[in-house]
Amino acid sequence: MVKNEVFVSYLQELYPDAQCELKYNSTFELLVAVILSAQCTDKRVNEVTSKLFKECNTPEGFAQMQIEELEQKIKSCGFYHNKAKHIKEASIAILEKHNGEVPSNYNALLNLSGVGRKTANVVNATAFKANCIAVDTHVLRVSNRLGFTKSTNPTICERDLVKRFKQNLAILHHRMVLFGRYYCKAIKPECESCKLKAECKYYTNKNK
Repeated sequence: MVKNEVFVSYLQELYPDAQCELKYNSTFELLVAVILSAQCTDKRVNEVTSKLFKECNTPEGFAQMQIEELEQKIKSCGFYHNKAKHIKEASIAILEKHNGEVPSNYNALLNLSGVGRKTANVVNATAFKANCIAVDTHVLRVSNRLGFTKSTNPTICERDLVKRFKQNLAILHHRMVLFGRYYCKAIKPECESCKLKAECKYYTNKNK
């Protein structure tokens, strides 16, 4: 298994300035973008929000927008019926319960429509600099390949990563996402040039 300090150092070397690849100008825009990113690429979300946020980028705007109109604006992100419903309901709750501001409290975030652990952790880590880690498909894949977890359950993986790394989890999340997206890819990962391959379960099993 890869040592913590070796892994952290290598990812820092690869991605010293890692940050969320979703484009946003406010915490609320980030929340909407993360909701849209479920089972959709960040690239596609950015294409949609580049136009969407010019037309509407506040809880008031989305709360007042007709659901059918919102669905059409986000249709290419997939699952647009549910995503439009979540964005509208979350906007209304933010206005009615949180004075128009995205709450920084983790449980309050989880109570917003369309917000699960991954979304809450992304918003908390990115916007509020909380020491937490979001587990998406990239983080989950990297964690299993390198032996940081034995589970395919994101919640269990999150628990294992928090227990293992403890500190600087927000930047670790961003670096793991980029590492999984561009290096330790699901298909044709860059194993041969990876400095971690000697202690990688995936590479070892692949070359038996």
